[in-house]
Amino acid sequence: MADKLPTILQIIPELDTGGAELSTIEIADAVQSAGGRCIVLTEGGRLVQRLRDTGAEVHFFPAATKNPLRLLWNAQRIASLVRREHVSLIHARSRAPAWSALLAARRAGVPFVTTYHGAYSEKSDLKRAYNSIMARGDVVIANSHYTADLIRMRYGTPRAKLRVIYRGVDGRLFDPVNVAADRVAAVRRRWGVTDKQRVVLHAARLTPWKGQPSVIAAAEVLLKRELLDDVIFVLAGDAQGRSAYRASLVKQAEEAGLADHVRLVGHEDDMAAAFRASHVAVVASVEPEAFGRAATEAQVMATPVIATDIGAPPETVLGRPGVPPTRATGWLVPPDDPQSLAGAIAEALSMPGTDRTRMGERARAHVLESFSLRQMKQQTLQVYDELLGTKLAAPAVPA
Repeated sequence: MADKLPTILQIIPELDTGGAELSTIEIADAVQSAGGRCIVLTEGGRLVQRLRDTGAEVHFFPAATKNPLRLLWNAQRIASLVRREHVSLIHARSRAPAWSALLAARRAGVPFVTTYHGAYSEKSDLKRAYNSIMARGDVVIANSHYTADLIRMRYGTPRAKLRVIYRGVDGRLFDPVNVAADRVAAVRRRWGVTDKQRVVLHAARLTPWKGQPSVIAAAEVLLKRELLDDVIFVLAGDAQGRSAYRASLVKQAEEAGLADHVRLVGHEDDMAAAFRASHVAVVASVEPEAFGRAATEAQVMATPVIATDIGAPPETVLGRPGVPPTRATGWLVPPDDPQSLAGAIAEALSMPGTDRTRMGERARAHVLESFSLRQMKQQTLQVYDELLGTKLAAPAVPA
């Protein structure tokens, strides 16, 4: 195997938006750039062309099904594809297709890798058993130490099988120097924000655990303190069919007298420009983030960030008040605590320009040192090499 170019098969339900989807594309690019071959099984989505641009092959496949009979049939189809395409290793990134992928890997005799992307809820024994597939890889990749600890606690996974590989940020794509002023202006126009208004950005899909109600409640606190004259809160994220939830957020903002200060703008494609267009970014999750991509992307764009102090963000944000001002890259606040969130936002908005600039510089340097895309790619290829005896990680991996 060491003298052959390996074929890596990744499987993910859809390629629409999210950290797992972007990681799929980035690792496909790493495999292709290192001289290997990557195949991705997916039902498709808005990111398909971006995946194809890496040189990887896209096979459209019913990867989102949770029907037990379809999962068994999918396993047979995957096993056949593994044999036909000489697949060397299967990497699953989501629970339902991981069941089919595990069966296929065992039938075809190839290694099976999982990446545990989310802090999945476990409210019943059945849900726990369903989730456990993500801890059954020959190697299990956790996207933070928080996630690794969760896996060990829930499933007793041996440390020897676990690898912590942080979600990587592309320091070239997310670079203030590379984001032209016209891109920033275009984003602000889409949001209906003037040049003189400051933006507090909350970038996350619209779902209750991401904490949008807490953000609106914090805005209400600031309104009552008369601190919102030039401040607009932008909630950027796809509702993904949750129209009733979106309507509830609109109603909450209107009833709080915030109709002129809160914008629900839907999915935003240009996140680098979005963070550049913002004075401060907020990660308000009320349940633990397994990683929390928005926190690192904001920091690498030199935008101070406020995150809740649960899950992985305490690993990625050097947060006040626990960190001295000269080292801090943002703030950490308790979850579902609008008063604390409002206090941190008020502090961020009142920072002198030089202090904010220094914080942004520290934040960017912090992310580039510890959470780079290059590191994520290299470490993932090393997992493949460990299992296959190959040398994918030997070449210089592009960022």
